Amino acid sequence: MLSLVTYLRERPGARVEDVARAFGITEDELVSDLDVLPMCGTSFRGGDLLDIDTDGDRIWWHNPAALGEEAAEPLRLAADEATALLVAGRAVSTLPGLRESDRQALLRATAKVETAAGEAAGASSRLSVTFEAEGGVFADVDRAISERRRLWIRYYSPARDELTEREIDPIRLVSVGHTYVEAWCRRSEARRTFRLDRVAEIRILDEASAPPEMELRDLSEALVQPAAEDPEVVVEVGPGGRWVAEYYPHDSADELPDGGLRITLRTPDPTSLRRLALRLGRDGRIVSPHDLADSARQAAREALAAYDGVEAQGPQGVGTVHDGTFDKHHDRQEQGL
Repeated sequence: MLSLVTYLRERPGARVEDVARAFGITEDELVSDLDVLPMCGTSFRGGDLLDIDTDGDRIWWHNPAALGEEAAEPLRLAADEATALLVAGRAVSTLPGLRESDRQALLRATAKVETAAGEAAGASSRLSVTFEAEGGVFADVDRAISERRRLWIRYYSPARDELTEREIDPIRLVSVGHTYVEAWCRRSEARRTFRLDRVAEIRILDEASAPPEMELRDLSEALVQPAAEDPEVVVEVGPGGRWVAEYYPHDSADELPDGGLRITLRTPDPTSLRRLALRLGRDGRIVSPHDLADSARQAAREALAAYDGVEAQGPQGVGTVHDGTFDKHHDRQEQGL
């Protein structure tokens, strides 16, 4: 539709059939788009909205100057936008892991925003943000990377619900929602990514960091990118579990007769999918490998056993273990697992 705007501006009185043919759509689809365009513009004021209509044969644009250079106005920050920028800028400048040159550049930029915002910047001085302990871990990782030194960490893995000790050769810091360090893990002898807020303890070692030569991955699509040599896992989900194909990178997702999917995916740590099986409940099951399916069944039994103890004092329910998942029926819906 953006291209359509440019196209119509250059062709006053264009014929409907010619425009539809140029864009490879039907005339009805074009007319439907033309009904939407008058709700677009540089602002919601009447003169800034696109005044485009059609008589069924030709298309007329009555105010093409609405998008002209003469109509453009300098972008201005609203009060809430200026406040958010200033509070964030000042907060980030206090992070212990920030390089001094970056800190000074950030402070200069914040000062410029404050000057430009004028009175709108007043509210920001009454707000402050305090970061959690991740900043100290960030500083150690950043230092280890710059000095090319190895790290020792105690790391919490939610997939296995355990703390492990590892020595890692840090490669780079990345931010995808959370902050992570991509590193060569000496324990697994493979590239791994560790979330900084899950690092329980960290020490910079005297040993030099010496990760093997490897190509840096493009993490813009997804942080977890399974490799071809990773173990294969097959999961079958019902209609209520189709979201798995949207959130987990996978090799294939084949339709099942009941409206579900048979999903084949790869992961360096198949045991991490036990929690997925428990979360899916009746909406999914692990098909293979069999030892992982057995592990999921056992986890379901243990979870049900824990709930049986709670239910002894309340409404009674019936638990059924089923193909690596579990179903639970209660008189009250809010007491489900």
